[in-house]
Amino acid sequence: MKKFWGTLGIMLLGIGVLSACGSDTADSTDTTDSSTVTSEAAVTDQTLNVGILPSESAIPIILAKEEGYFSDLGLDVEIKSFSSPNDRNVAIQAQEIDGTISDVMTEATFKKNGIDLTITSDILEDFKVLASPDSGITEMSGLANKTVTLVPNFILEYIMDEFAAENDFTYEIVDIPSFSARSEALLNNQVDGAVYTEPQASMLAAQGAIVLGSSKEQGIKGGTIQFMDAVLDERPQDIQAFYTAYNQAIDYMNEHVASEYADILANYQFPDAMSQYLDSQEEDYPYAQAVPQDQFEKIITWTKDKGQIDEEYTYEQLTDFSYLSE
Repeated sequence: MKKFWGTLGIMLLGIGVLSACGSDTADSTDTTDSSTVTSEAAVTDQTLNVGILPSESAIPIILAKEEGYFSDLGLDVEIKSFSSPNDRNVAIQAQEIDGTISDVMTEATFKKNGIDLTITSDILEDFKVLASPDSGITEMSGLANKTVTLVPNFILEYIMDEFAAENDFTYEIVDIPSFSARSEALLNNQVDGAVYTEPQASMLAAQGAIVLGSSKEQGIKGGTIQFMDAVLDERPQDIQAFYTAYNQAIDYMNEHVASEYADILANYQFPDAMSQYLDSQEEDYPYAQAVPQDQFEKIITWTKDKGQIDEEYTYEQLTDFSYLSE
């Protein structure tokens, strides 16, 4: 069960990154004080449209809206839910959203294609590598030369490649676009393995899939929140307010068991497995942090090696974590 007493003695997820690499707690210089907005300018009355995916990373944003933390600061946030990374990317290209949950490699490909966004923090994330129920595979090396279903070119493939490199094996990607079809293929032993984030990973494990590895336990981080450059330039105080409310939501998560806000998550199509997963965590959730530079650079190199970008963008080109500090 989650602890009720600790408020985050922190801080945050590095998306992780930029705090100490792989650290679960945050340096106070990298975080926003969750009680005040430090910008001298008043929060604007413009709506901040934020895209989310149905995963753990979206929960602080959802709670900040539903518990009134955004509105208490005068910030109007509209949450737009997407069922897949590709749908989210279409919305970014159409400029239908101002910011989104994403990852380092996606940010780099946006940059290549002339879409100007900047990474402003990491996210809460934990991706699991799973084996099919009847595969007989009980350790990561068992996926050597086996089939693994995942979404290519995104964080899922990077995580699988990291585990494969550490265990010195290769594997075959099976690209199944539909989440339900991928899940069915795994549970029916049509593929040997899969990579999923939470709560999907816990749902599949409850149905017999075997958990082989966790990105969180491995210290692999690459998830991000990023905003359009025009929004950052014209409304920096809104982004500071966004993170103030985000961190208030993190405090809320650390002070309550997930069953107390399960109804809120259900309204955003989260299954019961999400609450069960959250309540199984023993450590406090961290505030929003910078993405660690070493992990950023590894992902950029991987993205270029995959042919998704033509140059290795620098940390300074794609990130700005000043919205997290006072």
